Amino acid sequence: MSLTIIRPFAEIAFAEEIKMLIELDRQVKPPNWQMSPWAVMNYIMGATLANGTKITPKYFGDKKLVEIAIATLLSDRALLFTGIPGTAKTWLAEHLTAAISGSSDLLIQGTTGINEDALRYGWNYASLIKQGPTQEGLIPSPVMKAMESGKIVRIEELSRIPTEIQDALITILSEKTLPVSELNLQVQAVQGFNLIATSNDQDKGVYEMSSALKRRFNIIVLPLPATLEEEVNIVQYRIQQIAKTIDISLADIKEKQMEQLVTLFRELRSGKTIDGKQKIKSTQAHLSPAEAISIIHQGRIHSYYFDQNNVTAEHLVPGILNTLRQYDDAELSTLNEYNETILKKRAGWKEWYDVIKKNLD
Repeated sequence: MSLTIIRPFAEIAFAEEIKMLIELDRQVKPPNWQMSPWAVMNYIMGATLANGTKITPKYFGDKKLVEIAIATLLSDRALLFTGIPGTAKTWLAEHLTAAISGSSDLLIQGTTGINEDALRYGWNYASLIKQGPTQEGLIPSPVMKAMESGKIVRIEELSRIPTEIQDALITILSEKTLPVSELNLQVQAVQGFNLIATSNDQDKGVYEMSSALKRRFNIIVLPLPATLEEEVNIVQYRIQQIAKTIDISLADIKEKQMEQLVTLFRELRSGKTIDGKQKIKSTQAHLSPAEAISIIHQGRIHSYYFDQNNVTAEHLVPGILNTLRQYDDAELSTLNEYNETILKKRAGWKEWYDVIKKNLD
């Protein structure tokens, strides 16, 4: 029986696109980059190549931000994507790493319980007890591996790592050196090495970065989608990608349903209707594209197994309520007010109004 990987790395999922870009790339490639900055940009933003091959866009935001990100990775500074949850920080970091280094698996997941070993190196304790510190007993961190191979390493949720542990990166990023004092040696980074970190600044329990560490990063704030169309495109694209990992034929969600869910999210986030004519109470919850994607995906699975594979508002509204409850139960009153003052009077929204009202009563 063959087993299906739930979420293959970007370099595996998009292997054909990467291969084609490398074959057609005639631009100058920086040391240890598998493709040129021009090809990396085409991989991220999408393009139609000279032979007619279509490269799918991986990011639907501002092209200038991607240009700055790529340029940063060619400099002596590391790259930090920050912003509220759901702005594609992890997604963009993974695809940049896959395009540049050919592998995105050099990854550290930031947590409050992490120690310096995860950022620097550890030891095989059986070997350490028997022989003391030796080269063979050294366990390199993903950062050390990236330094030795000239690749890019990713750190997810940097702001979840305590400040004093974060600062272990200062010498690595400024001197491009990782001292191993026990062996009296220095691991020096080879060309191509760099680091991409992500940070959700609005999460609870965030640790402030020291000013010394901040100076080692070029910090790019990734915004929420600027337009309704852009946000719908993001949601639609990711829904299609996620569906490929499931061996069932999920029902297509109607374009109008997707647009309505995204409209609801954008209006509750901004505190005004899409046309800007009416102010409403805004929610403090993170109603991001990532949440919309999750709600739609879950709704499609629900409808497949329990409701003849026909997605309706009945399958989507519970996800909205759960998202609001995760932030604060009081957010439900904001949704109720929005439902009564906006959706009740809006043409074509009766199904949404009725289902929201039923679930809130």
